[in-house]
Amino acid sequence: MPSADGSAKTADERPLAIDEGFCQNATMPLILLFVLGIANFALHRAVLASNHPVIRDSAWFTKALGGKATLLTEFVVLLAAMLAAANGYGSIVWVYAGYTLLNGLAAWLILSRRV
Repeated sequence: MPSADGSAKTADERPLAIDEGFCQNATMPLILLFVLGIANFALHRAVLASNHPVIRDSAWFTKALGGKATLLTEFVVLLAAMLAAANGYGSIVWVYAGYTLLNGLAAWLILSRRV
């Protein structure tokens, strides 16, 4: 069956098919970001539950929405990273991994009462 440009399509070509390689390559960054996001949420929740003086005396933002505003911000950061990765910016995984590393360091400092 001829296509719009006049070339004949073979039987194994599907019209409007998404490139299979792109689907496989775009999935891994999303999976990695999702796992890192779970780690960030767990760290964030542990810090909020620690009742550390830094958290108690923090700004209104930590207390807004019953303490959920910071978790909402965490979600927005994860969503932005996942949307960027889905649109071809695979290097965002390294940026988000660095963000997770810094969150882990900050959580360790707070939870171990070193701050």
